[in-house]
Amino acid sequence: MIDPVAALSRIGEENAFAVLARATKLAQAGADVINLGIGQPDFATPAHVVEAAVKALRDGHHGYTPATGILPLREAIAADLNRRTGAPVDPERVMIVPGGKVTMFMAILMLGEPGAEILYPDPGFPIYRSMISFTGARPVPIPIREENGFAFSAAETLALIGPKTRLVILNSPANPTGGVTPRAEIEALVAGLAAHPHVAILSDEIYGTMTYDGVEHVSLLSFPEIRDRLIHLDGASKTYAMTGWRLGWSVWPEGLFEAARKLAVNSFSCVNAATQHAGIAALTGPQEPVAEMMAAFDRRRTLVVEGLNALPNVSCVTPAGAFYAFPNVRETGWGAKVLASALLERAHVATIGGPDFGEYGEGYLRLSYAASESAIETALGRMERFLREERPGA
Repeated sequence: MIDPVAALSRIGEENAFAVLARATKLAQAGADVINLGIGQPDFATPAHVVEAAVKALRDGHHGYTPATGILPLREAIAADLNRRTGAPVDPERVMIVPGGKVTMFMAILMLGEPGAEILYPDPGFPIYRSMISFTGARPVPIPIREENGFAFSAAETLALIGPKTRLVILNSPANPTGGVTPRAEIEALVAGLAAHPHVAILSDEIYGTMTYDGVEHVSLLSFPEIRDRLIHLDGASKTYAMTGWRLGWSVWPEGLFEAARKLAVNSFSCVNAATQHAGIAALTGPQEPVAEMMAAFDRRRTLVVEGLNALPNVSCVTPAGAFYAFPNVRETGWGAKVLASALLERAHVATIGGPDFGEYGEGYLRLSYAASESAIETALGRMERFLREERPGA
């Protein structure tokens, strides 16, 4: 039997998919499982986007495209980012990739190596740490704290940067917490980064269009002083309910774009043509489906936060972005992962234990409210009964 090389033994995974697999198995066995674990919209991709892909296939778009993506899509992305952030975006610096993960894979692979350090949010998307470890670099967690509204602290982040730091990963609006970092904190971070010109920044803004109550999303693209070392991560999965289409994009500084193009050529060649044409329709077509989806998420956000705060020994801050709630379950007496497992196996409610997002996630669960209001209400009822009737260790 062939053993994997040592680097592969350092790769982790995204436990949301393991929970999804277990929830699916329970459902196949007859259990009525409500899945609040997986982070994907429960809405259909807008009809005009689907039709654009079908038309592209009928029109003969069946071949390879440039590794960087077709120019009309890159132009549409540049125009959309300019409209949303005010930043001038050159289409020649836009890379089309098969999903947002590919951008972080490329960036961390470029900048991570033994002896280097990479900062990442904790709790945060688990692939950050997984890929950092894969490269041999040292993962340095940036604590994301409830008392800060789950925004990152500029002072705390800057204090972690040292001579070995190669990359800082930031995420706002954030997975798993729903936190949105305010402008003042981001401005302080950008100002402090002037003292660290050797450090690149990966800004994961995949949830950038998903904020509530008038909360502002501040894009790192809007700061020209760091644009020459900023990698912007974005995509269609969340905003346009296109998770399965695998359509992501990124904006690269001039010094790294060619390296990203080479990585594309050596790995996925290009994103499939029909999906790219669908992306043009998503960005340039009617935006009413997006507004309707966000209005539904907002209603569900209120429902889930009020319901969680009514549970015994549970508290939950109101998320300002994305579609996740991150309730504090410390006072229940349960370890977070044990509780998440018990809720799935005994109450048939799928959630994700906070430690799956990092060491600072202990004491929390992640719930996705990308589910119907009736499903959320039923899930909260099951959780209440479970917490009242079950005891830790039982």
